[in-house]
Amino acid sequence: MASRLGVGVIGCGNISKTYFQRAPEFRGIEMRACADINMDAARARAQEFKLRAETVDDLLAARDIDIVVNLTVPMVHYEVSKRAIEAGKHVYSEKPFVLAIEDGLDLKQRADRKGVRIGSAPDTFLGGSPQLARHLIDTGKLGRITSGTCHVMSHGMEHWHPNPDFFFQPGGGPILDLGPYYIANLVQLLGPVARVAALSSIPAKERTISSRPRSGEKIPVTTPTTILALMEFASGAVFTFNASWDVWDSGHAPMELYGEAGTIYMPDPNFFGGELRYTRGSKPAKTLPRWDHPFGVPNENHPEGMMANYRTAGLADMALAIMQGRPHRCSLELANHVIDVMTGMLKSGETKKFVEMQTACTRPEPLGPAAARGLLAK
Repeated sequence: MASRLGVGVIGCGNISKTYFQRAPEFRGIEMRACADINMDAARARAQEFKLRAETVDDLLAARDIDIVVNLTVPMVHYEVSKRAIEAGKHVYSEKPFVLAIEDGLDLKQRADRKGVRIGSAPDTFLGGSPQLARHLIDTGKLGRITSGTCHVMSHGMEHWHPNPDFFFQPGGGPILDLGPYYIANLVQLLGPVARVAALSSIPAKERTISSRPRSGEKIPVTTPTTILALMEFASGAVFTFNASWDVWDSGHAPMELYGEAGTIYMPDPNFFGGELRYTRGSKPAKTLPRWDHPFGVPNENHPEGMMANYRTAGLADMALAIMQGRPHRCSLELANHVIDVMTGMLKSGETKKFVEMQTACTRPEPLGPAAARGLLAK
């Protein structure tokens, strides 16, 4: 049996650098080639990381590529993943997996016919802090989770991103851009969502870019940038999920889970680590010591300080799962359910009605410290 699978990346933008940098830290995968519709971008990444630069067609035809990592822009995720599946390749996609649940279900049928696997980011729920929260829930420390809150609040991307247009067009917005981190984490903690409802708005019809090189240019906003949503889980738990790019400041915690026996305050699920606080009954909240989990160790400098970044863990887990004949954690079923939830929220914002989920999924297997170490190359 092979000890690792060959990986080819399609899409050589900003996020590709993280995948190329992190991949050598993991077992089961070897980056071999990259492609982009802009061959200059492909050649630059290939030279930087000592890979082959390919056209998209050549990468899809390459015999040494087992898994295609789809890092293209969201609006073409479906088409690129479909082409890779039809070429007989396993696929691992960046989030959002697709922009319509119908496309995700179509990819499932195609993958089943071809006998290939599909996985999707985010894999941040495999981090030390989310997995410690999972451990607390699974061991009954919080009792049954009955409710909770999620907040992702900022004032958009036009202040720092050089080309922020797509964030404010259909397929963008805070739900599809940042929602995957929150919803995937909630599903791994609590299981699937049964139905959702939401109110949505576009408070600012245009945005003024303040980042270079387009500072001062105005762009239209054609997708909701404030969404206030409700989620009812199959378990009976009820949550609010508030996402906005129209907020200058907020004091809300990213995630709070309320159980019959206590409360847990979780850090931003966009990261693998961070401070986890916990209460037992009416006792004051205390910060839990960092779990002995390799994916919670800070390893990358950010403006906020040192953060834990182990993106590519989900890809490595999928590769090893393929070779070992077990389910992978960042699964197609999970990805489709997350899309179902997010597009359900957007639909509810339009119709002002509850939206029942078309899909369900099982919680992915937990990734405790020993299992996480098993994904690492050393």
